[in-house]
Amino acid sequence: MTQLRFDPLLPWWAIAVLAALALLVAGFALWRGLRGWAWRGLAGMAAALALAGPALEIGSRSGLSDIVILIDDRSASQTLPERTAQAEAAVDAMTRQIAALPNTELRRVTVGDNDDGTLLATEMARAIAAEPETRLAGVIAVTDGRLHDPAMLPATAPAPVHVLLTGRPQDWDRRLVIEEAPAFGLIDQEVTIRLRIEDQGAVPPEARTGSVNLRLSLDGEDEQVVAVPLGQSLTLPLVLDHAGQNVVQIGFDAPEGGELTDRNNAAAISINGVRDRLRVLLVSGEPHAGERTWRNLLKSDAAVDLIHFTILRPPDKSDGVPVNELSLIAFPTQELFMERIEDFDLIIFDRYSVRGILPPDYYGNIARYVEGGGAILVSAGPEMAGVESLYLSPLGRILPARPTGQVLEQPYLPRLTEDGRRHPVTAGLPGGEGEDPTWGRWLRMATVTPDPGAQVAMTGVDDQPLLILDRVDEGRVALLTSDQVWLWGRGFEGGGPQLELLRRIAHWSMKEPELEEEALLADVAGDLGVRFTRRTMSDDAGPLVVTRPDGGTEEVPLTPAGPGRFTADWTAPEPGLYRLADGELRRVLALGPAAPREFEQTVADAAALTPLVQATGGGVVALSDGIPDLRTVAPGRTAHGRAGLGDWIAVTPREAASVTGLERRPLPGWAWLLLVAGLILTGWLREGRMGGGRTPKGGAGAA
Repeated sequence: MTQLRFDPLLPWWAIAVLAALALLVAGFALWRGLRGWAWRGLAGMAAALALAGPALEIGSRSGLSDIVILIDDRSASQTLPERTAQAEAAVDAMTRQIAALPNTELRRVTVGDNDDGTLLATEMARAIAAEPETRLAGVIAVTDGRLHDPAMLPATAPAPVHVLLTGRPQDWDRRLVIEEAPAFGLIDQEVTIRLRIEDQGAVPPEARTGSVNLRLSLDGEDEQVVAVPLGQSLTLPLVLDHAGQNVVQIGFDAPEGGELTDRNNAAAISINGVRDRLRVLLVSGEPHAGERTWRNLLKSDAAVDLIHFTILRPPDKSDGVPVNELSLIAFPTQELFMERIEDFDLIIFDRYSVRGILPPDYYGNIARYVEGGGAILVSAGPEMAGVESLYLSPLGRILPARPTGQVLEQPYLPRLTEDGRRHPVTAGLPGGEGEDPTWGRWLRMATVTPDPGAQVAMTGVDDQPLLILDRVDEGRVALLTSDQVWLWGRGFEGGGPQLELLRRIAHWSMKEPELEEEALLADVAGDLGVRFTRRTMSDDAGPLVVTRPDGGTEEVPLTPAGPGRFTADWTAPEPGLYRLADGELRRVLALGPAAPREFEQTVADAAALTPLVQATGGGVVALSDGIPDLRTVAPGRTAHGRAGLGDWIAVTPREAASVTGLERRPLPGWAWLLLVAGLILTGWLREGRMGGGRTPKGGAGAA
């Protein structure tokens, strides 16, 4: 490699001025008719060129090796039948053939699993960008063509790109496609999931049935089986029955004919159940100091619709005032307790006395409402011990305790029982730790005898039951045997967690999942880490039986983490749908998609890579037809074809080189001096030979 370089002795502007003067002198000599004008001009230009310092740079070159990039797709879809063996054989064969090429280096790139799928295009673009364009001879990708970042593929490449496609011509697969699923849904209202079941690949005749049995399960309950058509979108209605996470498992049985995988035959959808509004009916038997406690609690929750009635004038009050002159609202007993009782999520009786306002049939209807799944909360005062007690009405059959007829008027400190330390309604109440809670005292309570199956969460005077919780058939009942909880809200003797306690009682009555005393919880930490929490009223729990996506099971031991709480940290072996069981408790846990992205589409297909392959002159070769030979061709020629019994692909040698040395050879100064002097002398001699000059313009000739 030879180049001409300049190292001027003067600034370029000075050299340019000198060259211009030389041209002017030559032009003037021409105008004057001097025969040596050209030589004079050349002498001036040679002097200017000498000042520019011209020199020859002679570089020595060293040839560079060509580079071939081999991309090895090792994503999860490559583990499908025969693909691993095909890929390994192709990679080994290409490695040997590339090594046999003269002056050629191999760059191997392995593409593994990723949360976002197979990012083969990203790895290919990164590998191409990392190598010099003048050295890249070819790119060979051993893959099934299922990549999840096609937008990252380059439009072209400086060398042929080839695809060696794994898979078999007879491959086919049936998969479940969730087209649309809600993230949230209202409890007791219908939500819909849109899905379809489709086939891909070479479906055998015996598998081309008109319908498939779709299996549906909500939160691990009994499956429902529905026959659905193949290849058609359909809408699946569901009704959520509880707040919090509802896991919907949808799947179908593997078809006949040997599909590629059953990993995409099922899906798990998590729908968060929310209540539209919590409808609460609060009936206060008489005005009292704690009446506003309940009202403030319920009105502070924007999700609660509250109807509150206070009985200001019972029927037995005789004050001589005619009813038509009272400015009071009539109590709509018929509508509330007979016609629309099912509209309420919770009914609260606050210091309510049986005074003839409600007929006995109404109390019986309230009891049936609870047994059918409703909830009732009784906050009792002295009336609980008298003849007007609710226990003496037909409602008494569902109350969790029988009054003894005694009211204790003395200060006492509410305390948690052993069950209370376990029950989520009272467990962990601020200030309730230890034998002597840091709460204020209450001043009155009625004594009762709890039913054998009821749970006493708090006690008062001499360990008498203060808060009793019970389940009645499908419903729930809570009984607070004191009307003094308002003292905590007023800060009496330091107060206590009044709002938190009442909120928990109300929400437990309305079956909020986080307040269930028997519960199995799973908190996902990271991708596959899970913390299991078993909440129970028993002294022990577990082990937890976990059923993996492949059908295998394992037992996870639980360790105590507090009263009524047992936990375990566990790492799942892979994403998918897991079933949890502890005794009668069941739960479904979805870690990642039930069908990972790698298995959404499984039939090998090079369609996403074909535009790049065609743009670079490369080829797509199915490895099921054999491993192709590797050749070399000149740039611009066809880089793939078929000869004899097999296919061939080619790389293009680039013959790149690097400069290893540089030699500078300037013309010596004496040579420039001789050149300038010679040009000047040549001009002078030429003028002398021509007769010693010339006749000036306009002069007369000799006589």
